[in-house]
Formats: sequence, structure tokens, C-alpha cells
Amino acid sequence: MANISRFEDLQCWQKARQLANAIYDLADNSKFARDVRLSGQIKGAAGSVMHNIAEGYDSGTDLEFIRFLKMARRSASEVQSELYLAVDRKYISIEEQHKAYELAIETKKLINGLIAYLRKTKKVS
Repeated sequence: MANISRFEDLQCWQKARQLANAIYDLADNSKFARDVRLSGQIKGAAGSVMHNIAEGYDSGTDLEFIRFLKMARRSASEVQSELYLAVDRKYISIEEQHKAYELAIETKKLINGLIAYLRKTKKVS
């Protein structure tokens, strides 16, 4: 990975950080925040995306890093699913849901790209 000396340099981590902050902003609005369970769940999942990328970066092997990247990707999917419930409960608008959902898609694409890179360059499954 050229010019990558720390996890903060990874584009997927940077996008995951944007996603987490967007989700925190949405979930902290008063109506959403009153649903402590959903608010906590979606914030936890959003944080998990960036945290798993960071943890995987320092895991020591590419195979282990890929495992953590897959967990991060699954957490981003969890965020997407929870966004639907937030819309259904009228905690957020459809526009807010779309914006956050797209951030999750962008994050997953970057994660997928890093997984493909690691598999190609290191011949890891």
C-alpha cells in the first residue's frame, strides 16, 4: 500500500469516519435519541465500521486484515438496514436516509477495493 503508514491514511477509514459522524448527527436529534435502543445500535454499528478498519490494519497479517475489513463492511450494511427503520419510525427524513445510505455505499466500495487489492497483491483468499 503506497504511502500508507497508518490506518488514518486509508481512504476507507476516512470515509467510515464521515459515515460515523453523519450517523451520530442523525441519531442525536431529539426524536431519534429518545429511541435509546435504535440510536445506540446504529451509532455502535457506524463506529464499528471505522474501528474494525483500524483494528484490522494493525492485525499483523493481510489475511487477518481482510477478516476485519469484512466485519467493517457488514457493520456498514447494518447501518443501512437501521436507516430504514429510522425512516419508518419517522426519526429521519427520506433525504437524510439517502445521504447516509450513500455514505455507507461509498464506504463499502472503498473497503471492497482494499480487500481486492490485498487479495491480488498478496494472493490471499
